[in-house]
Amino acid sequence: MTNSENTTNLNVPEIDNYIGGEWKSPLTGRRKPGFNPARSSETVSLTPESGYEDLSIAVESAEAARKAWQKLAGAQRGALLFKAADLLESRMNEIGHAMTREMGKTLGEAKGETARGAAILRYYAGEGMRSVGDVIPATDAEALMFTTRAPLGVVGVISPWNFPVAIPIWKMAPALVFGNTVVWKPAAETALTASLVMDCFHEAGFPAGVVNMVIGDGAVIGQGIAEHPGIHGVTFTGSDTVGKRVGQTALARGAKYQLEMGGKNPIIIAADADLDLAVDATISGGLRSTGQKCTATSRVIVVSDVYETFRAKLLEKVTKLQVGDGLNPETWLGPCASRKQYETVLDYIRKGKEEGAELLFGGERLDDPALADGYFITPAVFDKVTSSMAIAREEIFGPVLALIEARDLDEAIELANDTKYGLSASLYTSNLGYALKFIQETDAGLVRVNAETAGVELQAPFGGMKGSSSHSREQGQAAIEFYTSVKTVFMKP
Repeated sequence: MTNSENTTNLNVPEIDNYIGGEWKSPLTGRRKPGFNPARSSETVSLTPESGYEDLSIAVESAEAARKAWQKLAGAQRGALLFKAADLLESRMNEIGHAMTREMGKTLGEAKGETARGAAILRYYAGEGMRSVGDVIPATDAEALMFTTRAPLGVVGVISPWNFPVAIPIWKMAPALVFGNTVVWKPAAETALTASLVMDCFHEAGFPAGVVNMVIGDGAVIGQGIAEHPGIHGVTFTGSDTVGKRVGQTALARGAKYQLEMGGKNPIIIAADADLDLAVDATISGGLRSTGQKCTATSRVIVVSDVYETFRAKLLEKVTKLQVGDGLNPETWLGPCASRKQYETVLDYIRKGKEEGAELLFGGERLDDPALADGYFITPAVFDKVTSSMAIAREEIFGPVLALIEARDLDEAIELANDTKYGLSASLYTSNLGYALKFIQETDAGLVRVNAETAGVELQAPFGGMKGSSSHSREQGQAAIEFYTSVKTVFMKP
């Protein structure tokens, strides 16, 4: 899987691509260092800078394996997913540790994500035994008419760095169990974690070429997946700018595509809400994983009657959060995942102050000398935010909460919908009528009542509205709609 020879530090692994059942060095011969965001001077891995030729070989391997894989029974494909799940679970500590070192989330969160990856694999392993069609009455009494499902073929998977285990697995597992082969481009920032996940598939005994991994720059490998004529479907999670480009490229050549592209997720606090529970949900939904979730709470819309009380309770708890290295068991909030993300968050905090929002707390570089080498920012809470401000309109992907005051629930829902995104939204209330109104009128693919915005159940459909998605759905039984095509069969003796 890795090779530490010819490196300046023998403790730094060289990550390889995984193509045709083998670990292979990039044909370019180039690798770049990946760094620990908690200690930016610490090199975690040497990551491939693969080229289009590496990708093409992976696509050829996937195509060569496709027909034999498709001919297996769904239960046979599922059995391999069960094995991969067991292996992933057995290596939870190792994978969680690598994830924390690469992108900063706390070790508890990283291990929890790895456990979730195993659960997703087991869920889709079971899907191999489910019905894939229906019998439909024919107008001809002598005929039998029914539907079945055909896999797309070779699926290209482009996954982000913020959930380097869960997101690629919730894409690859259904693709595989429904008979597709896979070429996966993980984020280079989490290449070590990706290689450990890929090793679980390798040890599980997947046939050569069924699952492939190519690591490289998004403009080369990601765009290459969108462009490659040998890839029949593309599933992408990432920024809306890149996602739209991927979708346009895939559409131009007639490939199927699926895009999940972020959010600007609101939590609404009604006048009758349990404020203590609402504060806990706001902090957990908005600041866990350092706010680096597409479903993270970003806008906190509070009805005037309880605004000041809620604000005071929120500040009391936010000021006590422990910021630090995710490997420290006392840490609640880790660093931003990279220098680029760190500078982006600081820039948005600057914009918020310039546009007239009041920074109540945080939003500063951590002044602890022991952590000066990391990308740490104290969680920021803004007051007096309006919908026209950048911090209320643009996805920050960092530990920033924007408080917005609303006259009543009607205005709160209007403010919640005043965004180009529509991924998730939450309401805290004890009023059933308020809950039903919120569910009906909120423009989001995931709506939650008395629960934080950042909760995604693996057995339920997940996806956004408006600019958050290509309007397809991932996870649960809905995944079959993307990874297969309906085939209608009409038979007569």
